[in-house]
Amino acid sequence: MTRTTLIPLTLALLAPIPALAQTTEQHQVSAVELFALAARAEAGGQPGDAETMYRALARDPDGEVRAEARFRLGQLLEKLGRKREAATTYRALLDEKPGAARVRLELARLLTQMGDEGAARRELRQAQAGGLPPQVAQIVDQFAAALRSRKPWGASLEVALVPDSNVNRATDAATLDTVLAPLQLSRDAREQSGIGARAAGQLYARVPIATNLSLVPRVSGQGDFYRQGRFNDVSASGLVGLEWSLGRDRLRPSIGGTQRWYGGSPYARTATAAIDWQHPLGTKAQLTTSATIADTRYRGNALQNGLLLNGAVAYERAFSPRAGGSVTLSATRQTANDPGYATASGAASLLGWHEFGRTTVYATAGLRRLEGDARLFLFPERRKDWNVSLGAGATFRRLQIHGFAPIVRLDWERNNSTVGIYDFTRKAATIGLTRAF
Repeated sequence: MTRTTLIPLTLALLAPIPALAQTTEQHQVSAVELFALAARAEAGGQPGDAETMYRALARDPDGEVRAEARFRLGQLLEKLGRKREAATTYRALLDEKPGAARVRLELARLLTQMGDEGAARRELRQAQAGGLPPQVAQIVDQFAAALRSRKPWGASLEVALVPDSNVNRATDAATLDTVLAPLQLSRDAREQSGIGARAAGQLYARVPIATNLSLVPRVSGQGDFYRQGRFNDVSASGLVGLEWSLGRDRLRPSIGGTQRWYGGSPYARTATAAIDWQHPLGTKAQLTTSATIADTRYRGNALQNGLLLNGAVAYERAFSPRAGGSVTLSATRQTANDPGYATASGAASLLGWHEFGRTTVYATAGLRRLEGDARLFLFPERRKDWNVSLGAGATFRRLQIHGFAPIVRLDWERNNSTVGIYDFTRKAATIGLTRAF
């Protein structure tokens, strides 16, 4: 059975939304009549009229009527080729009825068609966390195992305003102790606050080259821009990789490079090779492992040049149709021409999220330990850092604009280091737009 036939069969096995069965009150009878008029308009080649009626019913005070109207509106928008609006409509329905498994599966199917495989898999896990009939659960599991994106290309763009208490992640100390004498820091070398603008984008293509195997070139960029241009931080990268489906697993090797500019000048260039493996664990969880090796060259200080080795394991789980979380463990080794710049570190991070109506709230926490191989020439101690980070944010889908919703994030970071130049505290907020589904 192919993936395209799995989802329709699954939807057929699920019970329909019950709004139309409730016809005892006059209010419900009126709604049923309007639904019938909308259906006739749709069948008669007047989708605009049908859309108007469905949107009116989607504001009905009765929750069951609203759900039925949004479901039918999503189906209509799909037929009209307006997939982004359809996905937003399904999401609005799920905000009120997170246990509507059929709608969640429709959204997963639609996200797959749009090329957002990760989000589709997440919706499947949320549906399974809410419980499904055995025959439906079996088919959904088959669909999850066979799920793969078919979109030949895609792009994304994010813009945000970022007030930051420490844009350069620098110490607030005016002087630092060294083995020679106290070192007086210039104002630019110390903590600087500012309000910046962040822009990030990505463009990719997917070229099938064999059964279950695709070539995926990708370019991306990100920039933080401030009134003081000397703190602008911009990076651009290009990667080309393979996407290989192995039964229920996914394997993605890639190679590429990154160029970073700081203050308008070239800062570092990196050549990278990476591989990640994605493996489902039952119906509600997923394990992702990754390994990266990168050769990094710093334009301003050749003593920092070296290899960067990183490995990470992430476990993600759906707790219920409205909540989920993940834990990530990672280890990093940075070599350098000067052992004082060579480091080894280990980190752990937690992410949890919960939907409250049409608002998604999330929180993060991270802890990292880093140690240098040797002390830097000027400083009396070998570098030893403890880094703690906390974050919280929310997406407000009720205020969406053309399929995008406002997002607000608050971040706090404390890096406690035995080397004063790396010791800092940072607080930042992000106010921007993100996709509403």
